[in-house]
Amino acid sequence: MSEKEYYTDLPKATVKRLPQYYRLFKRLVDEKTLRTNSREISEEIGVDSATVRRDFSLFGELGRRGYGYDSLALRDFFANLLGNEVATNIVLVGVGNLGRALLNYPFQRRNKLHIVQAFDIAENPLVGTKTESGIPIFDIVDLKEKISESDVRTAILSVDTPHAQKVTDMLVGAGIHGILNFTPVFLQVPDNVVIQSIDLTKELQTLIFFMNNSNQI
Repeated sequence: MSEKEYYTDLPKATVKRLPQYYRLFKRLVDEKTLRTNSREISEEIGVDSATVRRDFSLFGELGRRGYGYDSLALRDFFANLLGNEVATNIVLVGVGNLGRALLNYPFQRRNKLHIVQAFDIAENPLVGTKTESGIPIFDIVDLKEKISESDVRTAILSVDTPHAQKVTDMLVGAGIHGILNFTPVFLQVPDNVVIQSIDLTKELQTLIFFMNNSNQI
């Protein structure tokens, strides 16, 4: 696609599958597989082929009857849809165990995602230093000033639960429009700010529930 289109009414379940579609078509291109079909896609990402066709129908004609889906065209389509063609700068707040792991995660090797700054309270001995990859770690009191100096609209939140809302308010006040929330707190934000929450405890408890209630062979 030559121009970026915007889809504002996609089902959330479809949106969550978009990165899976992108990774699949990227791998197919890397493997020099020129085309595929909904059955093969469904087997790769673990949903039925009807769901794949329904997802793709939301974007118009992505494939051709009797031919299937062109791997290169679909890789580029989903890359454009996900904004992978444009570098995204990110700040991280909360440089504890999880925060340090996220700082070392190689986002940029897979996509154009770059953590460019990190913040924590002055008592953290890492404040005032840089990571091995050169990411500076600042005192959180300087958050608004540092963000205003950078082209950043996205943040990762990995602070202690009691401080989650206060730090979120600081991020919103500094111009952040999207927050990946690793705390279990339901964050209150204005309508123009997007929150994506990842509650690791909840995910593990859900996994254990399904394990305990699956049919045992």
